[in-house]
This record gives sequence, structure tokens and C-alpha cells, in this order.
Amino acid sequence: QEQLVESGGGLAQPGGSLGRTCAASAYAFDYYGIGWFREAPGKEREGVSCIWPNDGSAWYTDSVKGRFTITRDKGKNTVYLEMNDLQVEDTAVYYCATDPTGCFAFQYYSDYEGSLASWGQGTQVTVSK
Repeated sequence: QEQLVESGGGLAQPGGSLGRTCAASAYAFDYYGIGWFREAPGKEREGVSCIWPNDGSAWYTDSVKGRFTITRDKGKNTVYLEMNDLQVEDTAVYYCATDPTGCFAFQYYSDYEGSLASWGQGTQVTVSK
């Protein structure tokens, strides 16, 4: 299991913005989906966004569509998550992860939970007035 290096997160007001980064190995970058899950107190872990390895297309959970943007830099083996128009409901611990199935584990976590290859250490994102 490789070590994913995460950075970013922190505190924002509603309507504000934050960014996240996740650095992975070259192999994972070329063959695995990479993205973020989040886990809020009292709620189940859910996939937030993922970028497919082959064509770089993106998947987003419905609640963040139009507000979050995931991109990648192949030269740096790094994936970025730009979070705009943050809402209180976005408050959670965010975890970067790699998915050998592409992005299916992010979309259908309960069915694919065991397939995820690696996890980052997680970082708190708090949205508060």
C-alpha cells in the first residue's frame, strides 16, 4: 500500500473556497482512479469526486456538482480538488484514495469498499460562519 501525501483543507466561511492536493505514485496515477471521500460526524463515508486514469474525465457526487473541480498534473503525479461556494454541509474529514477499478469505488462505496488501494491521512475541512 503506497502512502498518499495530502495537503490543504482547513477552515472557511460559507461561500468561501479551499483547495486540496493529493500526490500519488506514477503507477497509481497512470492506472488508478484518484479522488476524495469525506466523512462527516454521524454520517457514512461518501465519495466526493474522482478523476479517471485513462482520459482524465471527472466524476462528482451530486451535492458538489458545479462547486467542486478536480484536476490533475501528470508531470507531478498530483491531483487537485478546488472547492468553491463551500457550505456548512461540506464540513467533514476528507480522504484522498486510489481506486484500481477506476472511479467505481467512489461512486458505489458500499459495494467496492474493499477494492480501494491506498488512503491518505485525511484532513479536516470545516465550513462555519
